Amino acid sequence: MRAPLLYGFAGSLVLTSLVAAPASGAPAPPRTAEARGTAEAAQRAAAAGLDWAACPKEEALPDSVKCATVTVPLDYAKPDGEKIELTVSRVKAKGKASERQGAFVFNPGGPGGSGMYWPLAAGLPEWRRIAKAYDFVGYAPRGVGRSAPLSCQAPKEFAKAPSEEPTHPDRAHKRKRIAQAKAYAAGCERNAGADLRHYNTLNNARDLDVLRAALGEQKLNFMGASYGTYFGAVYATLFPSHVRRMVFDSAVNPDPKQIWYRNNLDQSLAFEARWADFRGWVAEHDKTYGLGTSARAVQRSYEKVRDRLARKPAGGKVGPGQLQSAFLQAGYSDDYWPRSATALSKYLKGDPEPLIELAAPKPQAAVENENSNAVYTAVECNDSGNWPRDFATWDRDNSALARLAPFETWDNAWMNLPCAYWPAPRQQPVDVRTAPGALPGTLILAAERDAATPYKGAVELHRRLAGSALVTERDAGTHGIAGGPNECVNKHVDTYMLTGRTPRTPRSECAPRAEPEAR
Repeated sequence: MRAPLLYGFAGSLVLTSLVAAPASGAPAPPRTAEARGTAEAAQRAAAAGLDWAACPKEEALPDSVKCATVTVPLDYAKPDGEKIELTVSRVKAKGKASERQGAFVFNPGGPGGSGMYWPLAAGLPEWRRIAKAYDFVGYAPRGVGRSAPLSCQAPKEFAKAPSEEPTHPDRAHKRKRIAQAKAYAAGCERNAGADLRHYNTLNNARDLDVLRAALGEQKLNFMGASYGTYFGAVYATLFPSHVRRMVFDSAVNPDPKQIWYRNNLDQSLAFEARWADFRGWVAEHDKTYGLGTSARAVQRSYEKVRDRLARKPAGGKVGPGQLQSAFLQAGYSDDYWPRSATALSKYLKGDPEPLIELAAPKPQAAVENENSNAVYTAVECNDSGNWPRDFATWDRDNSALARLAPFETWDNAWMNLPCAYWPAPRQQPVDVRTAPGALPGTLILAAERDAATPYKGAVELHRRLAGSALVTERDAGTHGIAGGPNECVNKHVDTYMLTGRTPRTPRSECAPRAEPEAR
């Protein structure tokens, strides 16, 4: 379920015995070795606290942000066994001591995204009111960045360009991608060994509870975006009595049957609609871009560029694969629309530089990108036994879908195909669900035309989290809407985080944000 980083300036264990705490709020007694291990690790973290100091240079954070590390078990069933350290960042609340309401922890999703930059958001106008009341705390989840980093492939190989990614691959290309998926899965096992199985959503949720304790918080204030909504929901299921306030921004469908294979198919279908939104906008601004006066004409312009890049990659680095990856960003956020349209337009007019700047792999980001992809793969593959193990199923489902939604389908399939050949044990997805009264009110945010996390996922999460409120940005498709330009959305977030009040009705709406200006 891949998502880009948001606010940045996609043996089995059944947890039916660990669903919600009693409605009274009293914590349920630990019933598994992992639950007991989590409680022990949290007690130790609370006693140790966090030693805040200047951030390491590699974090590239200003002096106003302080950093620390929190120690967690690699395997929660063995809390006295191997430990790993997670990196944490913070800026303290900017208001008076009497205004402070605690720490506000954020995860940007992925899986594989780092929230270490989150404290910088405290300086943005959209977060000003909340930043007076809360410390802004970011962290890198296990496997990410300097938090016991995971790698599955040499970064240079991962970022190899140019690449050819046909919309409707033939048998030879499929055989090639199957071999690559098997090699990638084997690389994950080779590099991580037996530890590979411990990179999963359950452990991300347990790590979050240990971080809560280390911060000295009795209850957690948390915002998750994209995948962060899923493991936030898993946290709420496992630790309902530890929740104070939770915001779920752009929600993953938590239905166990959807995790993760079906969710990725739904995502590919939704991206086709967002791709059409982008092309329609470009057509409306044909006087600026000259790419066609209809969405179909803009598609022809795009295909013309793709065909030329297949014959001669731009700058030797931008082929059809890089083009598709770059323009996929237009499906995540309207903010990408003007730059993407400009790059396409100028390329067709003989200037390839804007397209090269937009789409060429950045060597300086190769290590970070490979690491992020490795964590994404490990978490999604480990999380679920729903991944088909035979390529025939993938081939059937994605070939049929590609006839309806060619833009993203096969690219998404190739990204997830290592899960068909995954060497580590897979879990049964958590049945995210809370009983009435087990949680305080929680806030779910969703854009109606979001492609990365289709809207029906927010509706499903709202159904499963008793007492939650769903705020919908109508007829909008940007992925990640808190702290954006929609004042209505931001007002709901401010009110909730500052007072705990959710909207009067369980489901509320905000008008869409303005479309971007052509430039």
